[in-house]
Amino acid sequence: MRFGPARLEHWMREYYFDTDVDIGSSGVQDFAMKDLKEMLPGLDEDMERIVFHDSQTLGGPELRQAIAGRWSDGDPDRVMATHGSSEANFLIMNALLRPDDEVVVLDPCYPQLYLIAQTLGCRLKKWPLRFEDGYVPDVDVLKGLLGPRTRMVVVNFPHNPTGATLSGEQQGELIAAVARSGAYLVWDNAFSELTWGAPPLPDPTARYERAIAMGTLSKGYGLPGLRVGWCIGAPATLQALVHLRDYVTLHLSPLVELIARRAIEHADKLVRRRSAQALANRARVAAWMEEHRELVQWVPPQGGVCAFPRFTGVEDTESLCRDLAREHRVLLVPGNCFEHPRHVRLGFGGASPAVGEGLARLSTLLSAPALKSF
Repeated sequence: MRFGPARLEHWMREYYFDTDVDIGSSGVQDFAMKDLKEMLPGLDEDMERIVFHDSQTLGGPELRQAIAGRWSDGDPDRVMATHGSSEANFLIMNALLRPDDEVVVLDPCYPQLYLIAQTLGCRLKKWPLRFEDGYVPDVDVLKGLLGPRTRMVVVNFPHNPTGATLSGEQQGELIAAVARSGAYLVWDNAFSELTWGAPPLPDPTARYERAIAMGTLSKGYGLPGLRVGWCIGAPATLQALVHLRDYVTLHLSPLVELIARRAIEHADKLVRRRSAQALANRARVAAWMEEHRELVQWVPPQGGVCAFPRFTGVEDTESLCRDLAREHRVLLVPGNCFEHPRHVRLGFGGASPAVGEGLARLSTLLSAPALKSF
């Protein structure tokens, strides 16, 4: 396989560590080990007892039980712990897809959710989320994309980068439509507990045997550097992934598994602290958008911690984002990373002072003389 350029990862590699303020990422503010020790009683003692032996291919039993207990039906045999959801996605697509398979993906979409399938020679069919329609998913459009050659449907709700999501009724309709087609349903659950005004959507794997749910501690739980994710699905489906894992990562570290398990057991503490901050930041972004409504338009996100606004009269935001990074030391992600160049991904999950500072510096860049150069 020859992978095409991963534009989003390249952009983050170029500017994530070379800027001072981040309003481009799609996760909440990171926790420090000091924070975890305060929130997770006995963590120090647990860490002292760690023995650095190999773990199991599907993940240690205690970690798998914790994942199953919080996000699924409690059955650890339906869980595989992975190096972030990126590994889960890589294993799923390489194990289950073949050239010429049809794969339905959202548009716009987090790039990794379709680039691997595209590299494998699959034919992509895009389910559009349109700015003009408020990014509201139309399940009837999805139904029209499903056919006898559809092998997989890949979605992430709440959605990255738009913040769109489904109602419970829409989710049920989607699952039923995919089930009738017999395709796999890959459900990226990265933002499952970050919803604004509606309860989290239930686990789709409880309703459809060929559904596979992916999750991660990177986005909503403030632990991206831990690199822990998972996939939940039928045991036979998970076994199809094991052969590939034998050639890549083998298993997780027992130290990482311990911290991840303890964080999941107390996940309410992590979510409560960061979701309250993100909700306040969302209101701040809304006020900023209203103040700059002649220059930028947006659809308020219904979940997650990023939005996908577009700028008036700007056909490609890459130059704007580069100038913001180089001249103002602020990370913002251009829409061409998602094949929508008029837009940017604006993240509001960080520390509130940083979000405010990033918006202030963006305001400076968007002054009339500066904007004319883009």
